[in-house]
Amino acid sequence: MKSTLSRRNFLRTGAIAAAAFPALKTLPASADTAFAGGYAPVNLGLASYSFRSFNRAQLIDFMKQLNLSALNAKNVKDHLPADPAEEAKALAEYAAAGIKLHAAGTIDLNKNDEADMRSKFEYCKRAGIAVMVAAGPTAETLPLIEKLAGEYDIRVAIHNHGPEDKLWPSPLDVLKVVGSMDPRIGCCIDLGHAARAGADVVKAIHEVGPRLFNIHIKDLKSFQDRGSQVAVGEGIMPIPKIFEALVAIRYKGFVDLEYEINAENPMPGVISSFAYMRGVLAGMSAV
Repeated sequence: MKSTLSRRNFLRTGAIAAAAFPALKTLPASADTAFAGGYAPVNLGLASYSFRSFNRAQLIDFMKQLNLSALNAKNVKDHLPADPAEEAKALAEYAAAGIKLHAAGTIDLNKNDEADMRSKFEYCKRAGIAVMVAAGPTAETLPLIEKLAGEYDIRVAIHNHGPEDKLWPSPLDVLKVVGSMDPRIGCCIDLGHAARAGADVVKAIHEVGPRLFNIHIKDLKSFQDRGSQVAVGEGIMPIPKIFEALVAIRYKGFVDLEYEINAENPMPGVISSFAYMRGVLAGMSAV
């Protein structure tokens, strides 16, 4: 898909959305698939790690303020506990708030022990989660992961963690290994880490294609500096081109904001990030 909108127009659209943010509360919970009366070609969600300093009740309140219903939950604070009884309580509270869990993670899959590994799949199965975002799988654990992914019919998205990650710095490193495996084994592209590992993120989306199950989106001012993260739209990440690439490969998954800075006061940056992304998507749907 070729967009006729310039980056300046995208930025202006995002600014308009930001200015109009209070009105977003009046839109239906499906605002990210039917934004402003038009079809939004990319599904936006939230990685709960963005609110890692806040408990579940606060997380739910923040999501209501954001008019957001799609959650990628992590076992941090009490967001999605591993204990079955506590997990059930969390799921009931999310359901009551109209929040749907589409993914969980990151979940460590680096222990070559079937009982331990099976407990992670049971955790996702109880939550009705279709995508497990995996951290740290190894050559030794991949055969077991592949077996359980087939047994539970859960997609496993291996998360790349940038140049510090010796096994999975880039989604292309994931693709090299999983390309011949069960089609339920694929990638979670963390755009910030991928860019820092030297990947062309737009090209990587095209190359990963049907093996792309989840995206963690963030923005950076420098692809050489992990500490340069800013709100989405304030850095150099090519957000419009990323969204266009996702449309081109007919990506059906979620783009989950993972806002890793300002842990004690993330809401201003999170609001700005969603306003910008929604503005980009509104512009795309209007083309």
